[in-house]
Amino acid sequence: MQWSTIYNVFVRDFRKQKKRITLTIVALCWGTISIMLLLGFGEGLSYQMSVNGKGMGEGISVLWPGQTSLPFKGMGKGRPIRFVPEDVDYLKSKIPELKEVGGEYHRWGTSLKYGDKIVSEHVNGISPNYKEMRNHIPAIGGRMINELDMQYKRRVVFLGNKLAERLFSDKPSNDELWFQESPEAKRIQQEAIGKQLLINGIPFTVVGVQIHKMQMNSYSGMDADKASIPATTFEAIFGDPYLDNIIYMPKEVSQMKDVEKRVYEVLGQKYKFDPKDERALGIWDVAENQRETDNVMMGIKIFLGIIGGLTLLIAAVGVANIMYVSIKERTREIGIKMAVGARKSYILTQFLLEAILITFTGGFLGMFISIAITEGFKSIDIQSEVLAFMGRPTISWDIGLVVVAILGIMGIMAGLFPAMKAASVSPVESLRYE
Repeated sequence: MQWSTIYNVFVRDFRKQKKRITLTIVALCWGTISIMLLLGFGEGLSYQMSVNGKGMGEGISVLWPGQTSLPFKGMGKGRPIRFVPEDVDYLKSKIPELKEVGGEYHRWGTSLKYGDKIVSEHVNGISPNYKEMRNHIPAIGGRMINELDMQYKRRVVFLGNKLAERLFSDKPSNDELWFQESPEAKRIQQEAIGKQLLINGIPFTVVGVQIHKMQMNSYSGMDADKASIPATTFEAIFGDPYLDNIIYMPKEVSQMKDVEKRVYEVLGQKYKFDPKDERALGIWDVAENQRETDNVMMGIKIFLGIIGGLTLLIAAVGVANIMYVSIKERTREIGIKMAVGARKSYILTQFLLEAILITFTGGFLGMFISIAITEGFKSIDIQSEVLAFMGRPTISWDIGLVVVAILGIMGIMAGLFPAMKAASVSPVESLRYE
């Protein structure tokens, strides 16, 4: 059987049933658009949630001191645990699986003054490796806190972008400023560098402003609203002997649970508490949080795919109806072919391929329109934080392959049973058919 023969038969049937086949192709096109846009929305949302989840850091855990709840070696429960700066090096020396460790100080309600502007914000003392662990990425022209700042206890500050806006912009606060990467946003990021501001009346030099980033998680407010200074400077100025928390990053994310267990053992040995005492320390596994989000998004994508698949299923029923009608109208033709020697497999294959051809004609038309719609979405400027948080519909190769697979299954299922019926027609009876 030649493809040209199938094509010619298809064109002949199309002319005879133009309206019916056109409506079926439109239904298939509509069903394909539905499933592709739903899957594209799920893909875009999943990608954006992944980006938002990494805003606070990727593959890290946040460690807080707690209070013992179990007696240990003659000591009672209820003893508070306090982290000191030496714990950072202690953890790194005892747990070789750790890639990065850093301590952090917090101080809320700190006065920051530039010119005649005064704001009360959150200041934290951090180490240089927060650039990698917590995604403290400076805008062009600036830098993060470095080792020399730590060593010489320099009075330098790294500003969150929205905090910099409140200090260095004469215009009212505007979220759109950062989404559009407007000239005003770039001016603030550039001009703030090198300027001096007062933190609790002490002069600090701005060395960098954070780039805009989406952040879904936080444990002490958003990074965009914080001022970060070297941890050693913070300790010297505020006289705080205890770290508020420690951030650590294993070399491999898969080692997170093992490292967590080792943290309890190592700090339990130092601070004399039972390693099984979960209240002695608080650990937030941010990577686990990300994995849970990924699982939820996968569930949403499957759910949206099922809804779109059901829409496409209705269109496939239309294809099956077209094929049954076609068989009825071509019964004598089938009988003549079988009478002159055509085998049942020939008849079955012919009708099966016709059904698949109708299905893929509508399907590919729908795929083309879906891609055009999603590309159109990408050219629209998003000026809303909520919409930016949701992401844009994205059609990936995976979605295309899934839809092609579904179309193939639908085409085979829609054509198989009519084709089997056509192949089972008796040549004698079919020649009598009027």
